[in-house]
Amino acid sequence: MGALDEPLTKLVGDRTAKVLADSLKLRTVGDLLHHYPRRYVERGQLTSLDELEIDEHVTVLARIEKVTLIPFRGRKGDRLEVVVTDGRSRLSLVFFNQGWRQKELRAGAQGLFAGKVGVFNRSRQLVSPDYQLLDEDAGSDAAKQFAGRLIPVYGASAQMPSWKLSICIETALTKHLADVGEPLPAELRERHELIPLPEALELIHRPRGQADRERAQSRLRWDEAFVLQVALARRRAAESALPAVPRRAREGGLLDAFDARLPFTLTEGQQKVSAEIAADLATEHPMHRLLQGEVGSGKTLVALRAMLAVVDAGGQAVLLAPTEVLAQQHHRSIVEMMGDLAEGGMLGGSDLGTRVVLLTGSMGVPARRQALLDMACGDAGIAIGTHALIEDRVQFQDLGLVVVDEQHRFGVEQRDALRAKGDQPPHLLVMTATPIPRTVAMTVFGDLETSVLDQLPAGRSPISTHVVPALEKPNFLTRAWERVREEVAKGHQAYVVCPRIGDEEPAAEPKKRRRAAEEDFEEVADAGAASDERRPPLSVVETAGKLATGPLGGLRVEILHGRLAPEAKDDVMRRFAAGEVDVLVATTVIEVGVNVPNSTAMVIMDADRFGVSQLHQLRGRVGRGSAPGLCLLVSDMPAGSAARSRLDAVAGTLDGFELSRIDLEQRREGDVLGQAQSGVKSSLKVLSVLEDEEVILTARTEATRLVAEDPDLTAHPELRTALESLLDEDRAAYMEKG
Repeated sequence: MGALDEPLTKLVGDRTAKVLADSLKLRTVGDLLHHYPRRYVERGQLTSLDELEIDEHVTVLARIEKVTLIPFRGRKGDRLEVVVTDGRSRLSLVFFNQGWRQKELRAGAQGLFAGKVGVFNRSRQLVSPDYQLLDEDAGSDAAKQFAGRLIPVYGASAQMPSWKLSICIETALTKHLADVGEPLPAELRERHELIPLPEALELIHRPRGQADRERAQSRLRWDEAFVLQVALARRRAAESALPAVPRRAREGGLLDAFDARLPFTLTEGQQKVSAEIAADLATEHPMHRLLQGEVGSGKTLVALRAMLAVVDAGGQAVLLAPTEVLAQQHHRSIVEMMGDLAEGGMLGGSDLGTRVVLLTGSMGVPARRQALLDMACGDAGIAIGTHALIEDRVQFQDLGLVVVDEQHRFGVEQRDALRAKGDQPPHLLVMTATPIPRTVAMTVFGDLETSVLDQLPAGRSPISTHVVPALEKPNFLTRAWERVREEVAKGHQAYVVCPRIGDEEPAAEPKKRRRAAEEDFEEVADAGAASDERRPPLSVVETAGKLATGPLGGLRVEILHGRLAPEAKDDVMRRFAAGEVDVLVATTVIEVGVNVPNSTAMVIMDADRFGVSQLHQLRGRVGRGSAPGLCLLVSDMPAGSAARSRLDAVAGTLDGFELSRIDLEQRREGDVLGQAQSGVKSSLKVLSVLEDEEVILTARTEATRLVAEDPDLTAHPELRTALESLLDEDRAAYMEKG
């Protein structure tokens, strides 16, 4: 075990080590050295107090303005109130029964104050915060430590404030900086003028000025990008060495018959991506391709053509969808597109056809048994389903292609379990309707080749989006419901989306709650904006009732959410698709895959409680036919707030890639990596997948070259060690599985 792998108990003692492990997940010397400052402050440059977020653990540099000791009325004890300022705003520090602190907390003193931001009487405060005064005599440890240089402020916790963490890191630097290895090859460091890692760690924790900080960050940014790209390059190399059965469509076969029946011409983008997929399928190694595209760009059609090519070549294809609603929708639309080509071996079916089966967890025993039999004997060339496809009893005669829709909703193990059903590794096509910036794709999905569909098919109508400020202008909401009635009067249909199912949820049925959440994927993206003063999110059940007896009275209003019985969900969607329902009030269960071209209007209630990309996905359900689409974002949030700014951004553009950048800027990039389950530790500490495109591109090239020359990293033991620390045991298994 290297010195950096030593447990922190040896460095800081059992008690402090336990706090570091429990509150910050820091367990080794290496963990501590790689826990970089979140920001820096300079003596005299006070923290801007008006930017503090409620419930956030903060460390601020401020000056004490006033100290007041207030005795309790009618009982023993007192409250010490200390007001600190940055010159513009103020923050209260409150200490109960600690009047003795008056002696050191004196007006005019400057210090670091750490605690959780709360609110009392509409003013922000820290209760019993930790603090470190910096204006103590010149001989004090704190004054020596912070004098003449930037003060690091670390991601900390209530039990371990930033300056105590700084003292632990100082100890680690003093004792173990010489033990730090060098993961980057010398020629690479020289080529890109990067300082050694030990120097970078010292400068990131002990910068004498901004230039030191920038030099350190430049080197550490490279470490994160390069080690990650080496992991992905090794995986690409390993996958390219696996055997696979080439799957080429035959001339005059099923794919040609399907193409001949299409009532439209493929877009240029669909043709290009289809050619890329066909070339991959024809090789003797498994395809690993990510297909991403705008809402309504025709990804399902491209995937279906790939599946038909595999069936042409004698294999089977499977489409894995995250919800029953989406699986049923895919099955219905694919069967409709194929016509008698989906009835192979059946009375009236085409001689060139195959069978398309559906498998979900709620299917009846006879239908389920028949679907399993059709897959096992090979009669079903295409299987569409949910997680039920992953069960052990599901077998295929010759699985050649796995298509995963909305991949971010599946774990790596689930995809792997399905791929393992092939005698040889099947080809893999991963689809996402959430546009992903190029550098994110290279960082999160760097093991996959990427295809992008950014054209909408001919005839697809534009969607106009508007924010409806319901609280400021209630007449705007009244007008929104009038617009819905107008669309219905024209023979069209509408969606109303709410963030919650309803208050009737039984507390004793946690399994049902979990399943409903899985079906609905409800996300309250703006938790930071929510406060105790906000009302609960609007629900489907309550909203549908009020609309049916109020502004939408006389229209056919139905509800759809994840807690409905599967047959009820399917019935509602069939009737909505058939035009027998005017307005569908639903949760985000309709977010992806639902295709009802006659739907032209969508009203999203409490729109500020959804994420940017999610709003973009939702509005993609309208404007799918010849009539233009209308999306109304209803919100109570005031103009100028962060939540309203997000909604204005969605209303301002239909460019999903631009919105994905906005979405990513507002969320933490590490969260994006974690949600993608890329097999890599989720947090990026220095590297920005949005801002550091040049570094990521160059690191990818360098990593690919190095892995080609030395696949096992035999000549780079320190790099191999860094790779092992990036991937823990479970995550390494994910990387191997894909």
